[in-house]
Amino acid sequence: MEKEGDKLRLMQLRRRIRPLIMRRTKDLVAKDLPPKQEQVLELELAPRHRVIYQRHLQRERQKVLGMLDDMDKNRFAIFRSLTTLRMLSLDASLVDAKYASAPSSKLDALFEQLEDIVAEGHRALIFSQFTSFLGKAAERLDAAGIPYAYLDGKTRRRGEVIDRFKSGTAPVFLISLKAGGFGLNLTEADYVFLLDPWWNPATENQAVDRTHRIGQSKNVMVYRLVAKDTIEEKVMALKEKKARLFSAVMDDDAMFSTALSANDVRGLFDS
Repeated sequence: MEKEGDKLRLMQLRRRIRPLIMRRTKDLVAKDLPPKQEQVLELELAPRHRVIYQRHLQRERQKVLGMLDDMDKNRFAIFRSLTTLRMLSLDASLVDAKYASAPSSKLDALFEQLEDIVAEGHRALIFSQFTSFLGKAAERLDAAGIPYAYLDGKTRRRGEVIDRFKSGTAPVFLISLKAGGFGLNLTEADYVFLLDPWWNPATENQAVDRTHRIGQSKNVMVYRLVAKDTIEEKVMALKEKKARLFSAVMDDDAMFSTALSANDVRGLFDS
């Protein structure tokens, strides 16, 4: 009986919001796009990196679980702890410089792929929410002698930076989420790397679609890098659950809410 009631409420909600939404999906607008292949690359943290992550995880878990009784009051502190764990999943030195010698499995995996891609004449977009991690990637590109363009919210002469990639001067483009989620047409690229999973799958898809859009003539390869047995795996699972919920409510419209409940946060710390 309860399920029937839920279905009825869902139908009522759809009817109320339908007049407010203009659905114009990419599948309808750009039917002739070449294929887009997506793959999740699950990575093991290096042993020292794992030890550091687990130590911080226990500390942040205890802190966060003690704040969930008043989620609204403590939301900022809770998200700060979650962000700390997400950064630790990428590179421990993003949280504390004393971990600078600890290896980053993400960057190692990225460059295993990237060196061959560039050598074969392909072009790549690399996205992260964390500009500090993009900076680490830039250092590795410098060390490898691979030209790149870089764009974040503080970038000046944005047009010149974009032209550097589009003209072929730089085969790799490092882009932050805030700077590159909208308004870019980068069909010169045929590879996309998402270095960290984002809460909002619609935003993630918008980043990928900087290259998979009208004007693209090549197959597009998309790699999502996820550190195993970290909060990143939990984010992926939570994101899928929330996406299904909003897909049902919006009838497949590209909308998503990043609001997390106390139960959602508890789930992020389940063993």
